[in-house]
Amino acid sequence: MKVGMISLGCPKNQVSAEQMLYLLREAGHEIVTDAAEAEAVVINTCAFIEDAKQEAINTILEMAELKREGTLKLLVAAGCLSQLFGGQVLAEMPEVDAVVGVGSCEEIADVLERAEKGEKPVVIGDNSAPVSECPRMISTGPAWAYLLIAEGCDNRCSYCVIPRIRGRFRSRAPEKILAEAEKLASYGYRELILVAQDLTRYGKDVPGWDLARLLRELCRIDGIDWIRLHYLYPHELTDELIEVIASEPKIVKYLDIPIQHINDRILKLMNRRDTGGEIRALFKKLRERIPGLVLRTSLISGLPGEGEAEFDELCAFLREERIERAGVFPFSPEEGTPAAAMEHADAETARERAVKIQELQAGIMDEWEAGLVGRTVDAVCDYYDAETGAPMGRAYFDSPGIDGQMEFTGEVSPGDIVRVEIISAGDGVLKGKVI
Repeated sequence: MKVGMISLGCPKNQVSAEQMLYLLREAGHEIVTDAAEAEAVVINTCAFIEDAKQEAINTILEMAELKREGTLKLLVAAGCLSQLFGGQVLAEMPEVDAVVGVGSCEEIADVLERAEKGEKPVVIGDNSAPVSECPRMISTGPAWAYLLIAEGCDNRCSYCVIPRIRGRFRSRAPEKILAEAEKLASYGYRELILVAQDLTRYGKDVPGWDLARLLRELCRIDGIDWIRLHYLYPHELTDELIEVIASEPKIVKYLDIPIQHINDRILKLMNRRDTGGEIRALFKKLRERIPGLVLRTSLISGLPGEGEAEFDELCAFLREERIERAGVFPFSPEEGTPAAAMEHADAETARERAVKIQELQAGIMDEWEAGLVGRTVDAVCDYYDAETGAPMGRAYFDSPGIDGQMEFTGEVSPGDIVRVEIISAGDGVLKGKVI
């Protein structure tokens, strides 16, 4: 069959989608990039917050329209929404022909075959099973690829459903990670983006290993020039790990450290292990020990315990810390989580506060980017713009699909990592002259 894949949500989901693409291709199916050409579409869903669930549902309904028009025969719902709701997905959306949870992605080809025969399979496997070592069909482009090093989460933040969806934390075997990294390097991928729910916990279940040791080994691989880290839990950022990040030139000086809030009482209610003072001290230490560091974080507005005073404290923290990259989400009370049962701001207030943070942070980022003009930095070219033909990419302090972009002037090809002089900044796009 002609099969299309739509992957929603986080990079971990993208890795699962790439594994399913590989298995579908190995089973003899033709992979197509236009859903209008597909006979079957697999939607790899997200369900982290209510907005993500709604996006997944809307995408399923959009693909159902293609079924009604007769161009699409089969529709498969895979991933987090399926893991969370199982057979309920079929009951609520009869347009779906099969349901596959996060613990059953390796069964995608069999599930599609069963659906083709007229069955309505619901396959929800163990979401705490060992991390899949299935090969992947890389879908990210010529310069970079994700490298998953662990799955699941044991942090049990009171607002989060990830442990229910992705299971307990488990590390991949280091030899498997290093072998995959070497293979990716041999294919020409120069930037590896390490992903997990919590990178800093890596090795807690592998005697003799931790993230610091794994990073040292990855840095020894020829052909890999950049190693980027998503996501680091602040409590586990040890002095040894900070030293490795600071001293290894291949590790990009860009750290994604989600903190969610800065108020002590809110952090405690959310079952976070850090206080506001500890977060401030950590950021100060990181900036002192890692020259050129760019910080990224994630924040949640309207959390239980957040009144005007606590919100003002968060805004004051952002003004003083001047974090270069940040994302903010309004609190989403997820059914079954402790935080959902706590008193919290109404949805409209949470959204209004999120908008205020976005506006505040946009000003901080614009000011910082304006100060980059005239500086020389490392950047990577990702692709040529389809309309203008201009080479496009990112400076080292921008992660693909998350942060800003760079338009290059001068000779550069996709996959190249070059030195550029930043000649202008505006609207989230830098212009860099290749030097």
